[in-house]
Amino acid sequence: MEQELMQRYLEPTQVSGRAFVMRGMSGPIVMLNLLRFRAVADYSAAPELAPAIPISGAAAFYRYIEHSLPYLHESGGELLFLGEGGTFLIGPANERWDMAMLVRQRSVESFLAFASHEAYLAGMGHRAAALEDSRLLPLSAIEIE
Repeated sequence: MEQELMQRYLEPTQVSGRAFVMRGMSGPIVMLNLLRFRAVADYSAAPELAPAIPISGAAAFYRYIEHSLPYLHESGGELLFLGEGGTFLIGPANERWDMAMLVRQRSVESFLAFASHEAYLAGMGHRAAALEDSRLLPLSAIEIE
């Protein structure tokens, strides 16, 4: 019951999208993704993408990655890291993330071009089917002298 009452974050809001653009980040950006999967993928919002038999949320997310990589590379981006998560070493004991992913883009503009590419968007149903919750944190490099 407690899990049902928790706020879930699956897509950016207009406010968060505007704030991202207004940050004025220049140069390459890295997107830190924290991902929590559904036990069974829910393709109710994208039945045209649903496999013939039920699959796990993790399996649906791998389908999303496979679909997305060509468009990511086309936009100048790259998948830097994909790793299995778990519970925190420092953080809430009851919070877990199944996977962490780092994606680099050349710029905010190239990220926005990727994220709005029509063919990329056609496979977003795999992501929606896979995820129970997520976080996306845009990062820009800090130069240390």
